[in-house]
Amino acid sequence: MKSPLAAMSPRPTTTPPPAPRRTGTSERTAYVRAGRRPDPSTGAVVAPIHQTTTFAQAGLGGDLGFTYSRAGNPTVAALEEALGALEGAPPAVCHKTGMAAITALFLGVLQGGDRVAIARAVYGGTVRLAREILDPLGIEATFFDPTDAESVDAALAGAPRLVFIETPANPTLELVDVAAIAARAAGALLAVDNTFQTPLGLQPLELGADVSVYSTTKFIEGHDATLGGALVARDEALLTRLRRITKSVGSTQSPFEAWLTLRGLTTLPLRYEQHCESALVVAEALEAHPFTETVRHPGLASFPQRELAEQQHRFGRRIQLHGGIVTLQIRGGFDAAVRFLGSLRLVLVAENLGAPGTLATHPASMTHGDVPADQRKAAGIDEGLVRLSIGLEDPADLIADLCRALDASQRETPSRGSAKVSEEVAS
Repeated sequence: MKSPLAAMSPRPTTTPPPAPRRTGTSERTAYVRAGRRPDPSTGAVVAPIHQTTTFAQAGLGGDLGFTYSRAGNPTVAALEEALGALEGAPPAVCHKTGMAAITALFLGVLQGGDRVAIARAVYGGTVRLAREILDPLGIEATFFDPTDAESVDAALAGAPRLVFIETPANPTLELVDVAAIAARAAGALLAVDNTFQTPLGLQPLELGADVSVYSTTKFIEGHDATLGGALVARDEALLTRLRRITKSVGSTQSPFEAWLTLRGLTTLPLRYEQHCESALVVAEALEAHPFTETVRHPGLASFPQRELAEQQHRFGRRIQLHGGIVTLQIRGGFDAAVRFLGSLRLVLVAENLGAPGTLATHPASMTHGDVPADQRKAAGIDEGLVRLSIGLEDPADLIADLCRALDASQRETPSRGSAKVSEEVAS
């Protein structure tokens, strides 16, 4: 069977040509203007929501560019144009969820007998997809440590069709040197899940990746109001293949969700810089607390990969953008983590990130609950690990709530919900 990659452009072995110019006079302008035009029929400055199933045609073949919303919709197209412009690429391919985008990528470039090399620390849904969907289809997934040269060599020795990494990794915040992996993975497509950093903090395509992957649910939409995903690439043949897959499996983003995401994108530069700034302030305070064993944020002086963070992450208007996520290992392990989560008042316990409000997640039983325990351990996901998505509240209020909950975590009295969480981890 002919590989679906046969028609796609090979990975360049020399320096790629300059990226197309972004819409507007600067990158920040693109977040406000790319994909948006006054409505030609009314002059409305906000694009309408084309909440329609189908589009009338002036006779057979007489469509105006759209035929059926599963195949394409003007509102979704506006979002796709905007997301592509942020990375100097053609319009992106948008999906109903981040996992739908990852699934379309895997199905679009892999077939039975192919191999995919996946970084050891990625979102739990990606691991579940590899184990429960790809494996029965005859697609072999190898999990590797992208920070270890021997592990990378071993993964690449199997000639994977696709290499999939995430940086910073969810939830450990382990960084991956995208340019180094791109240089070593010649012959394979390299996809980078850039959900945590967004195009503001990291530009994977500029560093040699073939595909940037996003859960737009997170920072990009940023208001806890939608689900969505996107794939950004510069290879037109690859984009055509991904659009074909999207149409065939029906994972197209809905118009209303696309409209909300486009609106969220407008304020992303302002929101994301504040997320990053507050996260560092919170991380520094938590690091000084006696009941935290380790605290991680790429902006901390103690961060193990500090040099790579400074080399790879981009700058905002005031600060370097190291992300809005903080992880902490609480003294006392799982039981202490349960007490901590049950003692929070301002911070909510929930499975999301990138929202206006600060959220706390217990990865071992929530986002990575389907990952086998031995694989979680190998990836550094301990049962005492808590992930914080720092929101837009006053950092002083967050620190007060978090420190009070840390104090409560060391008391022996069980917190509400401890039995339920313990049961989930045990399963």
